[in-house]
Amino acid sequence: MKSQFVADLQPSGDVLSFFLVRFQRLQPFRDRSKGEYLTLMLADHTGEIPARVWERGPEVAEEITRGTVVKVKGKVEAYRGRKRLIVARIRPAEPEEYEPADFVRTSERDVEAMLSDIREAIAAVEEPHLQRLLRSFFGDEEFRASLRQAPATLRLHHAYQGGLLEHTVDMMALSRPLLSITPELDADLLTAGILLHDVGRVAEFRFSGLDITITDEGRLLGHLVLGDRLVSEHIAQSADFPQALALQLRHMILGHHRRAEWEAPQSLRTLEAVALFHLNELNGQVNRFAELLSARREPGHAWMPTIPA
Repeated sequence: MKSQFVADLQPSGDVLSFFLVRFQRLQPFRDRSKGEYLTLMLADHTGEIPARVWERGPEVAEEITRGTVVKVKGKVEAYRGRKRLIVARIRPAEPEEYEPADFVRTSERDVEAMLSDIREAIAAVEEPHLQRLLRSFFGDEEFRASLRQAPATLRLHHAYQGGLLEHTVDMMALSRPLLSITPELDADLLTAGILLHDVGRVAEFRFSGLDITITDEGRLLGHLVLGDRLVSEHIAQSADFPQALALQLRHMILGHHRRAEWEAPQSLRTLEAVALFHLNELNGQVNRFAELLSARREPGHAWMPTIPA
């Protein structure tokens, strides 16, 4: 059984444990006459660590693929301010050697309680077209099953199973004081935007065994386009859905990352879209930095010297 976790690994420490392969790639040595070494990203439910296999890289690469649980013997070293694992021996693990729960990180929140929060939010929506639209998503068992598993992102924030659900509920909570001090905001429209802004994530990610990967649609189109398509398809099933309302909602979904380099195709032009962007940004960044702080700060310190932007 697994005895060492990524969060516990320290420089100069010996390692003999099981990890999930999140990434692998052969790379040439600087002296190309020496051939190639293997770069890995190894993970468990506490985090991930880069690893190097200096010897027999091509042979090891044939035995190990992404999503494989491996048994690793090696040593941790500090390299350019980060930890990495230098692998001495590595092999695929047998199924009876490990517990799958050691490698799948999930939200620490009660999933059913979060789903209940969403049902309450939908029940409070007074605009009938928006409420029907929301029920068409969250009343579908297949969609809820995907939502229970989906992360909000693979790396940046809420990057664990149930992370998307947690992110959505947190944004709802953050919106309440904003609505109380900004009566100009359309509460129903903002609620719908929060609940639907990341529905494209359920089509962007694929759950395979212990690993979460990006689908072809996710790579080629991105979750903004996928989310807009899903919402548009649901709206089309309601013949009397107001066109102006649909346009405002789609603008919010397509623009909730705002900046072009973050996939957003259009600048923000409505108050609800601006509010949605900032709620999404606030919750995502606070979660991201909380994760970094927890993983990288020195024991006994409440802060870390540098947090990457």
